[in-house]
Amino acid sequence: MDIWQIWLAAALAMAVLEIFTSGFGVLCFGIGAAGAAVVAAVTPDIRWQVGAFVLFSFIALLYVRPFFRKLLSRGKPAPKSGVEALIGRKVRVEADILPDRSGGRVAVDGDSWKAVSADDSAIHKGETVVICSVDSVVLTVERLRK
Repeated sequence: MDIWQIWLAAALAMAVLEIFTSGFGVLCFGIGAAGAAVVAAVTPDIRWQVGAFVLFSFIALLYVRPFFRKLLSRGKPAPKSGVEALIGRKVRVEADILPDRSGGRVAVDGDSWKAVSADDSAIHKGETVVICSVDSVVLTVERLRK
């Protein structure tokens, strides 16, 4: 078996391995191995082959990996985290929310948060509301629309 065939087999193995992993890192090394296979078909010098492997892998990591990651994530919104993730959630009122903005509390994932009504109306304990906004540790909520 010639050395170029070994490089090519390594490139194919890495391409198959990429199917079972995420992130496109293994695929970039497969591209490097394919480049080394081409160089090995031209010259038997292992230094040139390893150099081609490193060069093609580096270029693939710089350009191919970001391209595929951007291509696959196109149209998907970035995941929300922290307090941004609370907006739009439905929660249950634990303590009456009064128009004078005192005493209202809602339960969010086992935690009790101070809450005020978005339209300054009274919301009673046990009702389900939607979180509209977050201001520090105070949630602004509104009744569910039917």
